Amino acid sequence: MFTRLIYLLLFLAPQVLIYLYLRERLPDPTRPRRAQRVRAVLAAIFVVFNLPWLVVGERVLFGGSMWGVGRIPFTGPWIAWQLLGWIFCALVTVYLLGKAVWWLATKVRGAWYVVQAGVNRPSEPHREQPLTTHHAVVSRRRFLARATYAYAGAGVALSSYGIWSAYRLPQVTHRTLAFPDLPHGLDGLKLLHLSDLHAGIHLGEDMMQEIVAQANALRPDLIVQTGDMIDISRSYIAPYVRAFRELSAPLGVVTVLGNHDRYTGERDVIQGCRDAGQVFVQNGCHVVERHGAVLALLGIDDPHNWTADDPQQADVDAALRAAQPDAFRVLLAHRPGAWDTAAPRGIPLTLAGHIHGGQFYLPLIGWSTGSLITKYVMGHFQRGNSQLYVSRGIGVVGVPIRVFAPPEIELFELRRG
Repeated sequence: MFTRLIYLLLFLAPQVLIYLYLRERLPDPTRPRRAQRVRAVLAAIFVVFNLPWLVVGERVLFGGSMWGVGRIPFTGPWIAWQLLGWIFCALVTVYLLGKAVWWLATKVRGAWYVVQAGVNRPSEPHREQPLTTHHAVVSRRRFLARATYAYAGAGVALSSYGIWSAYRLPQVTHRTLAFPDLPHGLDGLKLLHLSDLHAGIHLGEDMMQEIVAQANALRPDLIVQTGDMIDISRSYIAPYVRAFRELSAPLGVVTVLGNHDRYTGERDVIQGCRDAGQVFVQNGCHVVERHGAVLALLGIDDPHNWTADDPQQADVDAALRAAQPDAFRVLLAHRPGAWDTAAPRGIPLTLAGHIHGGQFYLPLIGWSTGSLITKYVMGHFQRGNSQLYVSRGIGVVGVPIRVFAPPEIELFELRRG
């Protein structure tokens, strides 16, 4: 419990530091009544926006399940507020480091001028006087007030955008994938990739029906799903079946297992997918034919013992043994780490998901929270003649917020070349 308490305090620290700093600096000491109101408003804001920590703290310290994080009150604004706290502290740190460097440079420069140009300094009566302490404090207070308004406004904007992005229909990524050894019969095949639906508290049956209609309208030849169809509760399997039994493609719908499907109940999810008319593959192979060419869809389970970028060698090898040697092979894996096994074994294409693009991405620096979990966060990767595409997925895990990592489905056109 002591270790958990330390982690909890570390994550709370930015909020506490920001509150104490603003409480000390923002109120005007020359106007006591107004200062008291400012402190009260600040306290109310920070208490309201940090109330979910009571739920999180109870679960972390007393062994509750964190998988129900989606049921924490107003999770979207809360997460956005926490992220802003860390960003604010990072900016303050950069500012203080810059100020220290500037102070040091000024001191060095001043010492140089004292030595080199001391005789040219203005006499004492004409020397420019610094601002009084009163003026400096007022200037800083105005800056802090404006920064606080900007901070709150950014929190509202970030929360609103992130929540809207999490609940929107997925973007369709159109991409042509070229392979030198693609059989002629598979040239031009349109493959639709769905991943991480997470049917549950944040994605109900109506939204599922819209996603199915969107997918069918793309008219793919083949549809594959790479896990996490259901999010924790078995009660969402029936709505999933009703919506996804309408999902169709000439060469069928092929599905593999994700970690959340296992948390929900592996057998129930697999049966639900089959009830929806899908082919479910577990460490094996499903073969489809098109114009005389054979396509082997290698499907592997999500690993029982989770490790970052698990290459799943035994699972990939089991799926390979079930495929005929002359077939063009596509690996369907929930976790992208399986590509580390697929690429050396000459599997031309691996499709995966799991990370959701981290659900929070900083475009200017190219960093995502998913980078803490895997080196394959989202998008297209290539190693020799082997390619990997990691979907940003459709749903969310726990927190209904996506910042610059919108939901996605992918329509690939396979080409020879």
